[in-house]
Amino acid sequence: MHTQLAPGITQIATTKRDHAFLVEGDDGLTLVDVGWAKAPGALLDTAAALGHHPSDIRRIVITHAHPDHVQGAAELRRRTGARILIHEADRAWLEAGRVPAEGRSGALGRLIDRVPKLHWTPVPADGTLADGELVEGSGGLRVIHTPGHTPGHVVLFHEPTRTVLMGDAAFNRGELALGPAALAADPALRPGSLARIPDNLHAVGFAHGAPLTGSGVDTFQDFLRTLTTD
Repeated sequence: MHTQLAPGITQIATTKRDHAFLVEGDDGLTLVDVGWAKAPGALLDTAAALGHHPSDIRRIVITHAHPDHVQGAAELRRRTGARILIHEADRAWLEAGRVPAEGRSGALGRLIDRVPKLHWTPVPADGTLADGELVEGSGGLRVIHTPGHTPGHVVLFHEPTRTVLMGDAAFNRGELALGPAALAADPALRPGSLARIPDNLHAVGFAHGAPLTGSGVDTFQDFLRTLTTD
């Protein structure tokens, strides 16, 4: 299942609860996040339905190195030849194939990360993302470093359409929320990170939860202001 979030941005359901995003760029497509191990099939099927060949996916931008965002990375690179990009602070996690013990602030999170099903095939990054960088060839994706959920978490701001792709910086499963603190590396950093998201947005895409447009964007920006004024 897929929907157009904004011009040139397609939201793809990789499970009933999770999303990735396909962004039309200057030299092909940029995929934002890759989902669980079974996600590559759904992602490539959607790309094909939109008239694209796997090789049209030129780069894969990972918002952060958690299993539900990176398990499909090795398979997708094999099938597309795409370059994989991630923030330097999460690079070692991607290349180790699991979240380290210090990657969660709570005991529950550390326990979960010991489960083999939540590990992934180690993937070497082809490059790194820096705060403020415009991802080359992406058609206007600006990197916003938003540490807290992980040290290298990034939000992607699509400047031409004023759309933000939130990764796990915020969730919209019935209500807007930051997610469990125990699963975050440093939950205290999250409000300050979210304060860096631009105003006057037109659309918001979440890895987990329904997208927001129209008046929903106003609700989202009110939510952000509440976090930074508490």
